[in-house]
Amino acid sequence: MQNSLPPLGWLRTFEAAARHLSFTGAARDLNMTQSAVSQQIKSLEGHLGQPLFLRRPKALELTEAGITYLPVVREAFRTLVRGTQAVTGAQQNAVQVQCNITFAVNWLAPRLPAFRAEHPDVQLNIFTELWEPQEMAEGAAVEIRFSLRPADTVRTELLRREHYYPVCAPGFSVDLETLQEKPLYDCSNLLSNWASWADDQALIWGKPNITYATTYLVCLSAAMAGGGLCLAHDTIADRLIEQGLLVAPFEHRAEMPEAYYLLLSPQAEETPGAVAFANWIRREIG
Repeated sequence: MQNSLPPLGWLRTFEAAARHLSFTGAARDLNMTQSAVSQQIKSLEGHLGQPLFLRRPKALELTEAGITYLPVVREAFRTLVRGTQAVTGAQQNAVQVQCNITFAVNWLAPRLPAFRAEHPDVQLNIFTELWEPQEMAEGAAVEIRFSLRPADTVRTELLRREHYYPVCAPGFSVDLETLQEKPLYDCSNLLSNWASWADDQALIWGKPNITYATTYLVCLSAAMAGGGLCLAHDTIADRLIEQGLLVAPFEHRAEMPEAYYLLLSPQAEETPGAVAFANWIRREIG
């Protein structure tokens, strides 16, 4: 093994590939080609004298060396971020916030004026994704994640548990007997789905035609337009129901295995703006 450090770009590529367990995902994040990512990983492995990934037919897997090296690389990048902020005098009240797009639009955005009135000196940079990242988003100080319990790779705390239920436009005609004949919408790849909602109340459920989307925003918009029913949960539906844009036609509400979590990066606790935003989120969503 060589004594010299590998190029920073190789380490950045390794971190992205390990985060996604995919060279394609790393290429997308880094705006590189998949072959360039693969070549940089090979170069890094050659530099270290041992493989970092096992190349499976459909996925990557970290080797023991890769598992050991990954937290070292991540902590090195965090140290660089903190050091750069100290040298450049980066704003202590600038906070990068990561959350999914439905939470940002339906919950966070309507409350931003109240946050700004309370903390006029804090500058928020809000980044949204359709799907929650497996690890905390790079560069984010605070992340609000809707998922099963995240891995304890960063400080994680439960913000709020949710209940889910069907919603539709006011005046949309539906009952339990005709429910499966109506147009149904749902967010894909969640454990909280139409079948589980029906099973939770011992409702006989067949195989209705369900339209799936990668974000609740699509489903909620279709329901508000009178196009059918979608599943929703408290945090994203409460305000729309209060405004009379949606109604919940059935009383039954099922508890979700998914929940909202607050994730804080190591540098967040050293940034006054991040501390202020995290405390505000705890209070508002709690």
